[in-house]
Amino acid sequence: MSIQAINVRNQFKGRIKAIIEGTVVSEIDVETPAGIVTSVITTRSVKDLGLVIGTEVVALVKATEVSIAKI
Repeated sequence: MSIQAINVRNQFKGRIKAIIEGTVVSEIDVETPAGIVTSVITTRSVKDLGLVIGTEVVALVKATEVSIAKI
């Protein structure tokens, strides 16, 4: 599955392997067939998306940024 509404070519489907939650930002490790992709997103976004270890996501990689979309 790919996210069609976002113009990002490098999309990696995977599952969340680890979450290091901070007060403002959290580090999300996503295990993909290409290896581990790490994203730093707001802790509010982690909670709003309901992200937990094992959640299936797509890591959207653009330049120096990795975004997460719940699927």
